[in-house]
Amino acid sequence: MKINLISDTVTKPTPGMLEAMMKAEVGDDVFKEDPSMNALEERVAKLFNKDAALFFPSGTMANQTAIKLHTQPAEQLICDKYAHIYNYEGGGVSFNSGVSCKLVDGERGMMTAAQVRAAINPPDFYHSPLTSLVSIENTTNKGGGACWDFEELKRIKTVCDEHHLGYHLDGARLWNALIAKNETTQQYGDLFDTISICFSKGLGCPVGSVLVGDKEIMQKALRVRKVLGGGMRQAGFLAAAANYALDHHLDRLAQDHLKAKEIGALLQRLDFIKKVEPIETNIIIFEIHEEVLSADAFLKKLLANNVHIIGMGQGKLRIVTHLDYSDAMHEEFMKILKKL
Repeated sequence: MKINLISDTVTKPTPGMLEAMMKAEVGDDVFKEDPSMNALEERVAKLFNKDAALFFPSGTMANQTAIKLHTQPAEQLICDKYAHIYNYEGGGVSFNSGVSCKLVDGERGMMTAAQVRAAINPPDFYHSPLTSLVSIENTTNKGGGACWDFEELKRIKTVCDEHHLGYHLDGARLWNALIAKNETTQQYGDLFDTISICFSKGLGCPVGSVLVGDKEIMQKALRVRKVLGGGMRQAGFLAAAANYALDHHLDRLAQDHLKAKEIGALLQRLDFIKKVEPIETNIIIFEIHEEVLSADAFLKKLLANNVHIIGMGQGKLRIVTHLDYSDAMHEEFMKILKKL
């Protein structure tokens, strides 16, 4: 069997999800006449205690829209050096919004309120970019699925309020954090100005993210999405998938987390593994003793057993558990690792 652990984006819709999609009542969402999409956006807005929500074809587009809403060209946002918006969105921060990033050297993708405060440029010093936004990623992808301490997020919010900064959450894997930390959508909605939430990762949908915020900012989001080309027509088929996922795929994320921790525990017992990052959710990042076995050789050994994982550069490898990673696959993968 093929065991694909490259990402949690490799999943396919379950039979139940496909059935829900095929039964969806749809219309033209560009004219806001798709009942399934309207229902999803209303549902997600209420989940996060926000006025409005808007569906996007990707989390990257949702994040880029949020940045555009909070900033003006030549301004600057603050984020961790591991942030997805800086590392994996094609330079969109500068291309789409004309904004630069002040990178903070946090811990596993998580910075402190003190670091954020220190990174703010003096607003009256016109030689430096005007700081206008703080962006957070939870869970942190490059940080190995790490979950932020909510109390630290609240402290950063205080800094943002003191300095009149926008506060955006890239919640690509926020569902994982909510399950792992027993937190609520309302907690996050009350804290952040805007939040992007992905449905095509842990929840197993084929496409889609949603941006939430208050009424004024979300009215502007609709225009920015249009400019970026993100309007879709009978998008209700995708909304039906997201609604189904909210009903059926949230609690099971704990299974992905458990399997990831079991994989990590086994990796730590293998003598050619140099380091395994702490595991809180569904991402395992680890390093190999190159003098014992090269990363390339390890990847080839896995491929020979039809196991697919990904290299992240700088000697780091990544495994991501997900909806389509079955118990049988997990048992087989553990056997393969033990043989290695």
